[in-house]
Amino acid sequence: MANYRLNRINEDIQRELSALLRTVKDPRISSHMLSIVRVDTSSDLSYCKVYLSTLDQAAAKDIRRGLKSAAGYLRRELGHALDLRKTPELTFILDNSIDEGARIIRMMEELDK
Repeated sequence: MANYRLNRINEDIQRELSALLRTVKDPRISSHMLSIVRVDTSSDLSYCKVYLSTLDQAAAKDIRRGLKSAAGYLRRELGHALDLRKTPELTFILDNSIDEGARIIRMMEELDK
């Protein structure tokens, strides 16, 4: 599959999942602010890794369990929203790169003092 098409599909999945996450009624998901950092889809569109970031790292395990239980709903709704031959299986990965970046900035500020 052409790389530009895969990039476009990744962007479409990211956009649609961002909207769909707001419709999930599971309190483990709806009570936290989640943002999709990146989406990586396999070239045969069978699997999709969704990298998410949250401000509340303490509730990361609950968020992961909630996303795992809502994966079927999200996949079904994603299939209705996108016109793809097959809808990829969703895997959610919590990404803490924002926290790591903030930690590095704090360390650099301490070095300046």
